[in-house]
Parts: sequence; C-alpha cells; structure tokens
Amino acid sequence: MAVDGTWKLTVNTPMGEQQSTLTIKAAGTQLTGTQSAPSGESAPISDGAVNGNAVSWRAAISRPMPLTLEFSGTVNGDQMSGEVKLGMFGTSSFTGKRA
Repeated sequence: MAVDGTWKLTVNTPMGEQQSTLTIKAAGTQLTGTQSAPSGESAPISDGAVNGNAVSWRAAISRPMPLTLEFSGTVNGDQMSGEVKLGMFGTSSFTGKRA
C-alpha cells in the first residue's frame, strides 16, 4: 500500500490535541520525510520504516519541551491511525488524513 504523501496528523496528548504535518516517502522498507508543527518548526523524521501498510518513525520536538516522539501506525487508504510514545508522558493515540 502506498504511504507516500503529505498527512495531517492529530495526536491526542495530555495537553489536548496537537496538530502536525507529516510528509513521507517510502523506498523499500525505509521511510523518510519531515514532520512540521503549525508554528512552522520542521525536522526530518528518523528510524522510519514501512512494512506493508504498517509504518513507524521518530520525530524530535522542542516545544513544549525537548522530546522524541515514537510513532507506530497503520495506513488504510487515505487514513492513518496508531499510537505515539510521548517519552515519560506515556502513550497516546494519533490519527492522520492524507492531504
């Protein structure tokens, strides 16, 4: 299943819903791209992987504090959903829609 494209993500965090934009491209089992916050802050993803319709990656953020988020999810057409580890804040769910 093609995962390439731009995705609008919503992460359900203890501080409420957080939005970001994920732009990804798969090459074999490797996933590369960038993730951007509404503030315009953008960073490359790391450790990106794709296996069929399963995807995973890490994204480093600096706001509201420095933290590495660990995403794992499933793509179903133009929808994505899964879990994100929020460091010491536990695990939350996320959803995404292809833009």
